Amino acid sequence: MESVYEECFCRELQIRRIAFQRQVSIDINYKGLTIESALRPDVLVDEKIIVELKSAEQNHPVFEAQLLSYLKLANKRVGLLINFGLPVLRQGIVRRVV
Repeated sequence: MESVYEECFCRELQIRRIAFQRQVSIDINYKGLTIESALRPDVLVDEKIIVELKSAEQNHPVFEAQLLSYLKLANKRVGLLINFGLPVLRQGIVRRVV
């Protein structure tokens, strides 16, 4: 289901002419070692915002931990976790700034 939501989410960004990249590979540098394609967030909006899309009956702490890890390792400040599986979408939106 997540791939369907990703497709629709990206279509909405495209309609609004908001720059984005899907499943972009992000390299990580660790103590002089480059790990190629270490991260692959669902959507990177305007080279600034990492968006992780989920479809689960509840928000799990691991979802937010994944988003925070992506933000720190990709050197981005703002991230959104959007869980389309909850009864009310508003309950499934988490914004994090590091």
